[in-house]
Amino acid sequence: MTSPRFRDNARYWRTPLLPGADLLTAEYHDHAFTPHWHDAYTIPVIEAGAEAYRYRGSRHVAEAGSVPIINPGELHTGSRAMDEGWRYRVMYAPVEFLHTLAENIAGCAQPLPWFDADVIRDRDLALRLSHAHRLLEANGDPLAAETAMLDALSTLLVRYGRTRPATLPLAHDDARVVTMKEQLASDLSAPLKLADLADTVGLSQFHAARLFAKVTGLPPHAWRNQVRLQRSLGPLRAGASVADVAAANGFTDQSHFTRHFRRMFGVPPGRWQSS
Repeated sequence: MTSPRFRDNARYWRTPLLPGADLLTAEYHDHAFTPHWHDAYTIPVIEAGAEAYRYRGSRHVAEAGSVPIINPGELHTGSRAMDEGWRYRVMYAPVEFLHTLAENIAGCAQPLPWFDADVIRDRDLALRLSHAHRLLEANGDPLAAETAMLDALSTLLVRYGRTRPATLPLAHDDARVVTMKEQLASDLSAPLKLADLADTVGLSQFHAARLFAKVTGLPPHAWRNQVRLQRSLGPLRAGASVADVAAANGFTDQSHFTRHFRRMFGVPPGRWQSS
């Protein structure tokens, strides 16, 4: 007997108990997330079904009871790994919050927490994260919810928190990519041609585009759209209209913005905002 398939349904929400965080309760069947990143730590717990995603050059499958952590700023995708789809709960925990919690646990200064690419298969941790997420969503006893949240996140940090591997000094090509990123992100509403990027770093258009995609995993226009989407969240939270946010961040029109937003967040911006 086959299990009933999940449907595309997502709800984003926030709680004062985890300041600055977005939280997600969702199930998906048809939706597939295009390559994207988040500025926060992505902390999901798969409750049913299974999700497939590409991360750090490999394909991973996270089944029910697993915790597939994504570090901030790291490119990844997401889609169903089985016919039924998947259901999960996600905390997008701000970097500063998790860093402070790590320092509180250690009782001294700590580097930013970092997590290995492998899917975490720890049933106890998954149950703690799911329990905390449900209490936060229920908006009931704040003492119980906050206690459960800190218990779950501290368990994650103690068991699986690592230090990010030391990075080598920037090579000449990496420095060129940094320069191109700065130009792409400086004024998101201004039109920009590939020739402008190439001239800035002294390369041909072909070589500039190829270098950028090799280092970042995205072509320049797609990387720029990701920055636009990240910067759109603050104004949307503040109540700005979707049309105004789209125009301010350089999207050609509201439908263009909505299409890209949905690919990244699984819901259109108006629905994300109303949540």
